[in-house]
Amino acid sequence: MIFTPLALDGAYRIDLERRGDKRGSFARMFCQEEFRRHGLTSIWSQCNVSHSKLSGTLRGMHFQRPPKADAKLVKCMAGSVFDVIVDLRQGSETYGNWASVTLTADGGEMIYIPKGFAHGFQTLAENAQLLYFHSDSYSPGDEGGLHHADDQIGIAWPLEVTSLSERDKTLPTLAKVKPIS
Repeated sequence: MIFTPLALDGAYRIDLERRGDKRGSFARMFCQEEFRRHGLTSIWSQCNVSHSKLSGTLRGMHFQRPPKADAKLVKCMAGSVFDVIVDLRQGSETYGNWASVTLTADGGEMIYIPKGFAHGFQTLAENAQLLYFHSDSYSPGDEGGLHHADDQIGIAWPLEVTSLSERDKTLPTLAKVKPIS
């Protein structure tokens, strides 16, 4: 695996190192020792799958607050997505800044998202599917969200939004979200 730091401290793009022959290829998606060596979460409590039918679907920006704040490891298993994170960590020099990674099923890239970040994505293809590893289990009482079109953040989504949940339409702006400690 190749770990490339993103512009937001603690976040990484992780590329798989495929080894292949005429049959196909093989790659490690996770190695506890390598994650530990990079100072990343290396124990996963929950794994989820997300499927989006339409290109342009937007999901996010979601996060969990302490005590259930969680790190995530996200991999695209079908299609492609524009994956975005926003730093919500109290006192962070990059608070309110965003970074993105395009994840594709064919490319093998992943994104590591530390605790204290909002996460969302827009599908770039029909029938996109993401695999999420979470360092803590989901807690409805600790969930939060941030509006995807907040002008203060200025995320440059690549496509027109074709589908968005009612919940995501009503999420607050950064000015109304309490930083994550």
